[in-house]
Amino acid sequence: MPAEMADLHLFDTQAAPTQWLVVATGIAALAAVLPHRAWRLSRNAITIAHEGGHGLVALLTGRRLDGIRLHSDTSGLTVSRGRPTGLGMILTAAAGYTAPPLLGLGGAWLLAAHHVTLLLWVATALLLAMLVMIRNAYGVLTVVLSGAAFLLVSWLTSPDVQSAFAYAVVWFLLLGGVRPAFELQRKRRGHNSGDSDADQLGRLTHVPPALWLFLFHAVSVCSLIGGGRWLLGL
Repeated sequence: MPAEMADLHLFDTQAAPTQWLVVATGIAALAAVLPHRAWRLSRNAITIAHEGGHGLVALLTGRRLDGIRLHSDTSGLTVSRGRPTGLGMILTAAAGYTAPPLLGLGGAWLLAAHHVTLLLWVATALLLAMLVMIRNAYGVLTVVLSGAAFLLVSWLTSPDVQSAFAYAVVWFLLLGGVRPAFELQRKRRGHNSGDSDADQLGRLTHVPPALWLFLFHAVSVCSLIGGGRWLLGL
């Protein structure tokens, strides 16, 4: 019986927040993305989603995930084993820059359906699953803190606070998912992109890295537009 009640609670819908709260959380998320100093800190959350995307798709395509590292400079590394070429490797490489905006889009869909509780617990579950694969201390710290934030909000706060937190997180994924592609574009112009995801995809597919960069832009901008419309109820 308790398990059934927990399931019912998990899939219950919550009342839609007021429009001012949706807009306010969007502005708060924008304030975490645009200023350089704020972005240096908040970008860690985008890196978690980026590397988590690599790891999840690697597993879904049959590759063996060896581990994930998150670094204090907001870079990250996901190591998987399997065929060095082929569709699985291509999808794994393409999943990084597309993961944050697509997660934001999925979150916006859940919030548009008023599933605040479900979103918070799904996010917590994903972070706990990712924690198992983290292979460095800084990575463990950032994932544990992120998971703890979701857990505490889910357990200890009122529905209004949970709703505000969920909307802020989704706005942040949608807005923060746009900026990394522009940063990569700037690095490529300065010939300082290193072995970026776009460069790897270029070698794997013989398609110019610039076209993969265009894909990253397209996914992030379209996700922001679509997700933003869902959040605003348009």
